[in-house]
Amino acid sequence: VHLVESGGGLVQPGGSLRVSCVASGFTFSSYVMRWYRQAPGKERELVAAITSAGGRTNYADSVKGRFTISRDDAKNTVDLQMNSLKSEDTAVYYCNARLPYELGYQDYWGQGTQVTVSS
Repeated sequence: VHLVESGGGLVQPGGSLRVSCVASGFTFSSYVMRWYRQAPGKERELVAAITSAGGRTNYADSVKGRFTISRDDAKNTVDLQMNSLKSEDTAVYYCNARLPYELGYQDYWGQGTQVTVSS
């Protein structure tokens, strides 16, 4: 399993940014995909999730109405469009896949992409 994030960077408050994740090594279309983030000194938190086939999405309260998660099963990608960014959105953003194995579930992570919101 391999997850590779891209698209992070520096953006001013109120701006927009789109981060992307390319997945390989598993049947991407069959699984829920998630975006997490981790700010300095804080625990990793779930930002958004999208079910297989993109039928349902859910978001952390802190990003509802500002962030949109989407997926392209033909390209094995999951994106996070972030609008109206705030300084508190500054974090490393991670793509996540949780896959079953004989003893339960295994979480897989990408290397992360840094998003910095600052003037």
